[in-house]
Amino acid sequence: MNPRKAGLLLVIASIVITLVFVCWASFRKPSGKTLFPFPLKPGKIAVVYLTGPISSEAQGSLFYNSTTEETRQVLERVARDDTIQAVVLRINSPGGSAAASQELYQLVQKVRKTGKKVVASFGDIAASGGYYVGVAADKIVAQPATITGSIGVITTVPNLQELYAKIGYKEQVFKSGAHKDMLSPARPVTEEEKRIIQGIINETYKQFLDAVAKGRNMPLEEVQKLADGRIFTGSQAKELGLVDQLGGLQEAVALAAKLAGIKGEPRVVYYRSSGLLKILSDLTARLALSQLPATFPLPRGYIMVNY
Repeated sequence: MNPRKAGLLLVIASIVITLVFVCWASFRKPSGKTLFPFPLKPGKIAVVYLTGPISSEAQGSLFYNSTTEETRQVLERVARDDTIQAVVLRINSPGGSAAASQELYQLVQKVRKTGKKVVASFGDIAASGGYYVGVAADKIVAQPATITGSIGVITTVPNLQELYAKIGYKEQVFKSGAHKDMLSPARPVTEEEKRIIQGIINETYKQFLDAVAKGRNMPLEEVQKLADGRIFTGSQAKELGLVDQLGGLQEAVALAAKLAGIKGEPRVVYYRSSGLLKILSDLTARLALSQLPATFPLPRGYIMVNY
C-alpha cells in the first residue's frame, strides 16, 4: 500500500477511535471508584466532583464540557446511600447558569438533611456559581491560592444593529405583546426593558446574597460589602469569613471524617469521570479563569442570568 495512503488511514482511524472514546465517556454513568474491591460497611466518605462551567445542559461538547449533570446524579445517589456518612464536594468551577447553580445548592442541602456531613473543597477556582454551591456545605476548605468569591450576577445583551445595517440585513417583527421581542439584537434595548432586566438581575442577586448569608452565618450587610463581583484568594476569603479552613482535598476529607465522627483512617469513594472527558473538564475550568465572571452568548429573545 502507498505509504501516504497508509498514513492517512492511520490518522483517520485515530480520529474515529478518539471520537468513540469521547462519546462513551460523555454518556457513561458516573462510577464510584473505591479504594477497596470488596463491599464496605457504613462509614464511607464520598468525594464528588463539580468541574467546569455550571450549566443546565445534560451534556457538554468536545470543547465545552461540564460535569453539572453528572454531579447532580451523583448527589442524588449519595443522598440515598446509607453507607455514606460524609461527602466532600470538590469544586473547580468559575460559575455559570444561576438556575443550575441553585439546583446544585439545593441538592447539597438535600444531602445534609439526610444527616450526612458535607465539606466543600475548592480547587483552582470556585467562584460565582461555584461559590454559591459551596456555601450549601457545612464547611468550606480552600487552598491559599484558590480563586473564589465573585459574588454577583451578570447577563449581556448583544446589539448588532450597526452590523446588520452594513450587511443590508433587515428584520420585520410580528409580536403578540410589547416585550415579546425583548433582547432582540436587531434593535437597541428600550428604557423600560432595561428596568425589567435590571429587576431580574437584582432579584437573582438578592437570592445569592441570602444563600451566602445563611450558609456562612454572616449578617446580610457584611455579605453585601463583599458582594460587588470581586474575586479573592483562598487566604483572603478565610480572613473575610467566606471559607473555614485552608488546605486541599486531603484536609477536606479529614475534616469531613471529623464532622461525621468517623474514627481512624476514613474509607473514601471517588465519583468522577475518567480519561479524555476528565482532561477536557479540567482544561475548561482553567481556561474559564481568564473569563471571570462567566458569560455566555444570548439567543434571540432569551435571557441567561449567570453567577
